[in-house]
Amino acid sequence: MQWQVLTFDELDTYTLYSMLQLRVDVFVVEQNCPYPELDDKDLHPQTRHIILKKGEKVIAYSRVLAPGVSFEGFPGIGRVCVSQTARRLGLGQVLVERTLEVAAGLWPDTDIHISAQCYLQQFYQDLGFKAASEPYLEDDIPHLKMIKPVH
Repeated sequence: MQWQVLTFDELDTYTLYSMLQLRVDVFVVEQNCPYPELDDKDLHPQTRHIILKKGEKVIAYSRVLAPGVSFEGFPGIGRVCVSQTARRLGLGQVLVERTLEVAAGLWPDTDIHISAQCYLQQFYQDLGFKAASEPYLEDDIPHLKMIKPVH
């Protein structure tokens, strides 16, 4: 298995296809949630795509977003997902830890924000995030804003 951290321009077409396929499989099909998956945030020059591949298949993915892209004045992470076939192996935790390392490397001494699905609140709290809002609906799924403080 191979980790990669890439900008959009560095993605080859097979990796891009597999990355988008995983995101659609998880967020649109599994969660039965039609929403605009292609939101232009992938194209932002400061977005970083964190990818774990097994062979040519993307099995875990997240993205780091520059301050102001999703959260006013703060970097964020999103689209955190692991393929069904690779779940229960601890990859989700490793993926988020790697993602946080990338974000901290790009924007040191800055809190990291996320819009987390409510059922994952404990998962993110275990990784140092703190709830920063009441639950709200995003694409008809309960979410809450969470922040990983620098200190």
